[in-house]
Amino acid sequence: MMELVFLGTSSMVPTKERNHTSLLVRCKTYDVLIDCGEGTQRQLKIKKISPTRIRKILISHWHGDHTLGLAGLIQTLGMSNYEGVLEIYGPKGTKRSIKALHDAFYFEERIQLKVIECKEGEIFEDENLKIECAELEHNVPCLGFTVTEQDKRRMNLPVVKKLGLPDGPLLGKLQQGKSIVWKGKKILPSQVTYVVKGKKLAYIVDTLLCDNCFKLAKDADLLVCEATFKSELEEKGTDSKHMTAKQAAQIANQANVEKLVLTHFSQRYKSVIELEDDAKDLFHNTISAHDFMQIKI
Repeated sequence: MMELVFLGTSSMVPTKERNHTSLLVRCKTYDVLIDCGEGTQRQLKIKKISPTRIRKILISHWHGDHTLGLAGLIQTLGMSNYEGVLEIYGPKGTKRSIKALHDAFYFEERIQLKVIECKEGEIFEDENLKIECAELEHNVPCLGFTVTEQDKRRMNLPVVKKLGLPDGPLLGKLQQGKSIVWKGKKILPSQVTYVVKGKKLAYIVDTLLCDNCFKLAKDADLLVCEATFKSELEEKGTDSKHMTAKQAAQIANQANVEKLVLTHFSQRYKSVIELEDDAKDLFHNTISAHDFMQIKI
């Protein structure tokens, strides 16, 4: 299970109610932070979440509303007995930008960083998660991301009981997908286990509507997508390379998404209900994110 915590849901300019864009993905053994706008670490403190569980930071692009909180967060982690390596993934230019931050501030070398520039495809995988990215169409290099739980093999307990299989190493092997021999008979994993498919999160912000939006979102359990403008301002969105709420719904509808969460709202909207309604015309299972909202998937 993954839990999402929306730390910021505004676009370029924060408001009294909405911080710059940031999304925390909480997993079993560590957290993944997607984008790190200004004030992100303060949002973590308000929510009483320790930043030391963050092991990976995914940067969609290097506009300030998605990255201004990064230097402060790195400094805080460096003073917090942070263990391990902090991995930062981003588009072309990320290494240069991290070096510029390092040169601009008096960083003490208390934390080890690993910076990875990504283009398209799988960028990370372990026993918990698989993270993939694809290039989007913005006015600077920009990535969308998917975070997908690994499939889990579960025991079919009634069958296990019927066969008389004891707890212990034999069940462990079956759960790993390996066959065993029990009382002279070969038992296949498919006989006593079933696979629970891992949940998929797709994250798409700061882009024109493009083919990779649909590829990233395909069959996602949850799509977090920008809804910077109402559909009546689609031309303005095209000029600035941002999407409308209705375009986010178009992605969700065509990509077989289970649920759509709108975020990255222009400060011009005092209420985002009208944006949500705009999206629901095309995709009913839509909600609007707000700062500190939590969702489990």
